[in-house]
Amino acid sequence: MSDGKPSIAVLGGTGDLGGGLARRWAKAGYKVIIGSRSAEKGINSAEELKASLPGSDVSGADLKDAATQADIVAVTVPYANHGATLEQIKEAVQGKIVIDTTVPLRPPKVGRVQLPEAGSAGQEAQNVLGDDVRVVSAFQNVAAHHLMADHDIDCDVLVSGNNVEAREVVIGLAADGGMKAWHAGPINNAAAAEALTSILIQINKREKAHSGIRITLGK
Repeated sequence: MSDGKPSIAVLGGTGDLGGGLARRWAKAGYKVIIGSRSAEKGINSAEELKASLPGSDVSGADLKDAATQADIVAVTVPYANHGATLEQIKEAVQGKIVIDTTVPLRPPKVGRVQLPEAGSAGQEAQNVLGDDVRVVSAFQNVAAHHLMADHDIDCDVLVSGNNVEAREVVIGLAADGGMKAWHAGPINNAAAAEALTSILIQINKREKAHSGIRITLGK
């Protein structure tokens, strides 16, 4: 932990969503480790990010090494690689917070809700990693287009997980990345945010937009 801030491994940080989150957190002063199946690819992405954010603390590694080095691990891989990634990092993340951003999209019908038997990708992650890992599901409904831009993001983040303190940590990470996040209950509720992604894909396709969600509190 550096300067009181936890280090964050972004597994899949070479992709659009992971790269956007890595950029936001590096800009906010976090030490970021970009994890990829190829260590070389992770290192190259880290060098590109450091070049665009002078003074940032960014490095690259393979998935397991990145997860081992970090205090908090964010899984941002495609659903096709989700299960294999979880198995690969399982030992390295015991006792840690794992942020799961995965949505069970099944090409070519990504605009159709197709949740897995466990109920959600977040629940699958909790089942695989075990009770000693605090899995928090978040960031599914934020477009990578917005994450890569240098402005606050005008959409909200739903944060689900069985550990309230872990959810609070992720809500803080969202705030540091320019996003408003909300406690959305236990990991079972990850299904709602994951399902919403397919709906947003349909809206984006029709409206040629990068839509998100907003929570309003009526009094």
